[in-house]
Amino acid sequence: MAQITLTLPDGNARQYDAGITAGDVAADISSSLGKKAISATVNGQHYDLRWPIDSDATIDIHTTKDRAPALELVRHDLAHIMARAVQEIWPETQVTIGPVIKDGWYYDFDRAEPFTPDDLATIEARMKQIINARDDVRTEVWDRDRAIQHYKDKGEPYKVELIESIPGDEPLRMYWHGDWQDLCRGPHLQNTGQVPGDSWRLMSIAGAYWRGDSSRAMLQRIYGVAFTNKEDLKSHLTMLEEAAKRDHRRLGREMDLFHMQEEAPGQIFWHPNGWTIYTALQDYMRRKQRADGYVEVNTPQVVNRKLWEDSGHWDNYQDHMFIVEVDEEHAREKTVNALKPMNCPCHVQIFNQGLKSYRDLPLRMAEFGSCNRYEPSGALHGIMRVRGFTQDDAHIFCTDDQIIAETEKFIKLLASVYADLGFDNWTIKLSTRPEKRIGSDESWDRVEAALGDACKAAGYDFELLPGEGAFYGPKLEFTLTDAIGREWQCGTLQVDPNLPDRLDASYVAPDGDKHRPVMLHRAVLGSFERFIGILIESHAGKLPFWLAPQQVVVATIVSDADDYADGIVAALRKAGIRARADTRNEKINYKVREHSVAKVPVILALGAREVEERTVTVRRLGEKQTQVVALDDIIASLVADATPPDLR
Repeated sequence: MAQITLTLPDGNARQYDAGITAGDVAADISSSLGKKAISATVNGQHYDLRWPIDSDATIDIHTTKDRAPALELVRHDLAHIMARAVQEIWPETQVTIGPVIKDGWYYDFDRAEPFTPDDLATIEARMKQIINARDDVRTEVWDRDRAIQHYKDKGEPYKVELIESIPGDEPLRMYWHGDWQDLCRGPHLQNTGQVPGDSWRLMSIAGAYWRGDSSRAMLQRIYGVAFTNKEDLKSHLTMLEEAAKRDHRRLGREMDLFHMQEEAPGQIFWHPNGWTIYTALQDYMRRKQRADGYVEVNTPQVVNRKLWEDSGHWDNYQDHMFIVEVDEEHAREKTVNALKPMNCPCHVQIFNQGLKSYRDLPLRMAEFGSCNRYEPSGALHGIMRVRGFTQDDAHIFCTDDQIIAETEKFIKLLASVYADLGFDNWTIKLSTRPEKRIGSDESWDRVEAALGDACKAAGYDFELLPGEGAFYGPKLEFTLTDAIGREWQCGTLQVDPNLPDRLDASYVAPDGDKHRPVMLHRAVLGSFERFIGILIESHAGKLPFWLAPQQVVVATIVSDADDYADGIVAALRKAGIRARADTRNEKINYKVREHSVAKVPVILALGAREVEERTVTVRRLGEKQTQVVALDDIIASLVADATPPDLR
């Protein structure tokens, strides 16, 4: 039998017969490793312990201490165990797909009766029985005809369709968890008992169209979360509870910030309080960008399809665009336009007006551009995922030699903005060339190196995302972590030599010839709508004082203090503070409770003593203690707090 060489992580190599399994290799290394092994990485691919290895390879054996592969296996096995449990309880149910996702898994089912929340407890109980049974997990490789016939015989049309849609004609892998069988690439654990019984939970039920197609059957999706130990599960559930308390939709109602309604799906009705946050944040970003050398522009909302064809968006992005047909006067046919889904083609039009010289570069062009993109109704989520939004968008037109300096400059701008808004924990990911791309390897080498060098020059490390760049250039993604540990990808910088070429942008170089500029697409916040949602949730509605929509409420305890309250509000407003009086005939505790729910940062309570002494009793949001302060002193203090961080 042919021999193969397997190289271990420490560099040692071992000789084996071709066809040996990773499980046998683990046992050969040591009996204890053989017992602890759960999977292996073979030539970079996650391997089941039972799969044969037929050629020379690198191999790394995994145990439950290896977090990433262990989590993948646990979550993958639980998807199968849940599907088995469902079919054992309700045999008429048809199964479809059940992938691993962030924090857990889901599985889609076709069942006549809808699942109920009570059913989740029933399914969980059966799953625990399956885990406790420690049923063997086994695998076989079948040819397609056999697999298709098997599922036809079982009355599983979804599996038949899946097999028929898989390209190529390679054999298919089948897995059994006990007597229950599923089509699956694997890998999996060795028996159901290797899944921890106390580190997972079924979470929710949702509808999902088969293969994401709204014209196909509506299925029922059951979500679960899973970890390798009960402590991680408890932490995750605690985080979810905290996230529910911080949900921007609930806080938006309590703080009277915005609402959404059926007549405008994915569009936001901003109330005065919410629009105050929006404009304060926009004014802040305008000042930051102006100080960083940007010019601000504004471009049309509705643009003829010809520009979208020239830019390439018509062919590649039309499904996400809102099309507007207009009967132009005297036209023989309707003019086809589209609401702009992004600003970049319009910015090139401004760049193209007039002759540009190398002396004009870099040109940093910013726009608070209102965009519209079609999102399926099921994907919409409060103000986080909408159809109408405004970006803090900008495009930097520069030369190849200016990419490093401009990227470094942008990273420093982004860092200062995130720090001002309370986000000190964020990371950078560098997405590199995909398999299908334009441009030479030399140009990709140069630009990828430039982005990496810029990160280092700005003082930041980065994580590589191989193959995740656009077809025309690499990009940087900036992911911030909020107060409860959730990650949000917000900022971005993308190198694009393609669009200037498609739209015939050029500048006159020192040699007198015309050259194409490089275009850097960049955003710090992303969309204002989504970022405001992130701010609300991260701060649990307790926004920094300078951003709070209502900064001060002056609440009276006795009616004799009403005139004093009105005078204080007038003085605060004159000083630039957003303040109002609450002189209702209600008890002060009622007023404090109401304004605390609305997340008003400061309440100034006025009674007879305060009127006589020209003082105020200060109650700050989240603090139990109050403080009596002279009126002039509190006004000065609040003015300082209300000053945006870039103006301090």
